[in-house]
Amino acid sequence: QVQLVESGGGLVQAGGSLRLSCAASGLTFSGSAMGWFRQAPGKEREFAATINFSGTSTRYAESVKGRFTISRDNAKNTVYLQMNRLKPEDTAVYFCAARRLPSTSTSEYNYWGQGTQVTVSS
Repeated sequence: QVQLVESGGGLVQAGGSLRLSCAASGLTFSGSAMGWFRQAPGKEREFAATINFSGTSTRYAESVKGRFTISRDNAKNTVYLQMNRLKPEDTAVYFCAARRLPSTSTSEYNYWGQGTQVTVSS
């Protein structure tokens, strides 16, 4: 059974930083692309970042490019999202997801975590 468990969310002031983690089990993590998505209240879930199986290729949404960094540690079966210079509009529930190849599309991911709340105060 595949499990993705996010952690690291919380309340932070604008301009601050957080690092999210997603621990994976039940899948071949080193052979899986991973993605981070987010969903703000009343809005659809949207793409934030994705990384390929080896960590050599990443892609970001324009809204987070230059501020967020996705990375992975295959020895720990964990993917990270380092979020810097946070803005109030980054407030959302953040989800990690897994599939075979990187994608920016929510519908193409097979497995999802339960999400972690990030709140950025102004």
